[in-house]
Amino acid sequence: MTEVVIAGIGQVPVGEHYTASLRGLALDAIELALRDAGGLRPDTLYVANMLAPVISKQAHLGALIADFAGMLGIEAATIEAGGASGGAALRMGYLAITAGQADAALVVGVEKITDQLGPGSEASQMLSVDSDYEAVQGMTPVSQAAILMRRYLHEHRPPRAAFGGFPRVAHANAVSNPFAMYRSALSAEAYDQASIASDPLNMFDVAPVADGAAAVILTRRELLPETSHPLVRISGSSQVSGRLALHDREDILDLEPARLSVERACRQAGIRPGDVDLFELYDSTSIIAALSLEAAGFAPRGQGWRLAQDDQLGLNGLLPIATFGGLKARGNPGGATGLYQAVEAVLQLRSEAGKNQVLNAGRALIQCLGGPAANAVTHVLERI
Repeated sequence: MTEVVIAGIGQVPVGEHYTASLRGLALDAIELALRDAGGLRPDTLYVANMLAPVISKQAHLGALIADFAGMLGIEAATIEAGGASGGAALRMGYLAITAGQADAALVVGVEKITDQLGPGSEASQMLSVDSDYEAVQGMTPVSQAAILMRRYLHEHRPPRAAFGGFPRVAHANAVSNPFAMYRSALSAEAYDQASIASDPLNMFDVAPVADGAAAVILTRRELLPETSHPLVRISGSSQVSGRLALHDREDILDLEPARLSVERACRQAGIRPGDVDLFELYDSTSIIAALSLEAAGFAPRGQGWRLAQDDQLGLNGLLPIATFGGLKARGNPGGATGLYQAVEAVLQLRSEAGKNQVLNAGRALIQCLGGPAANAVTHVLERI
């Protein structure tokens, strides 16, 4: 099978880029990835985005960004899968290389949340829930997560404060990440005293949406220019969809697409989930982090919260997660999130993560979710 390697990576700081444009953010990340790839020129472009047609009033991002980046004549398209858009675009690039339809695929994720502020921004987040049956009732992704948390607390009876371990790990790792939105530690006291976002979720249970752009360049190993950095390949890739609306699910605490995508990606890579050295999960909320750990097989049902205790998920822990701050502290740039996860995993596997380095990291699992796992995309990355 064709060996797909990540030739170059690039990212811009996640935050509120009021004076930057959508295309400008994308170009900044692209130029960094091109430089890192040693001048390799892409012949295919996939743009991951979730909200630009609504927030930025701009569709047709493939052509827009190809034009702005001076890449006329290449194949270019936008990929949208809610919060899983970044992972879905990465998978499209991977499939294009393995199928022999592209020699070098540029995958960039970009989001410009600050193009719309106030109630309109909150309303745009509702596009990822069922419009006819959930959004019409005022359901948002955060209120969906609150329902999951309420059910989890009822069914499994964990201490409510135990979920604070997830944002504390994320914030601790973001302190030394210059690309993170919130570079400050979070105390247990601050978590316990935080105001409610959507009961029982508090403000620190919810990742902040933000602007950002990240990019990777994929190619076949034999086409890779000479490079000084260690090589990283994609050894497993899977995307699985499920029921969109919570009320249509037999068991709302079983993130089946997340579970199946991990199983299939790991099977393709010839590994078990326990063989990975870190897991960049989709911590859009604390409850989704706990359920993702259970879906991936790292904890039994109802026990995912226990891993957030005693620094088991820290950089030196049993299973490092959110190694650069995750969605919670690095920030959640919508459709670009999956590309940030890929960039961060590559930095770990190249041993270029600085103070955020996971010791002897050789294999990483990355996963992003659209909605509460109505769409799940998982990749296994390995150092060659």
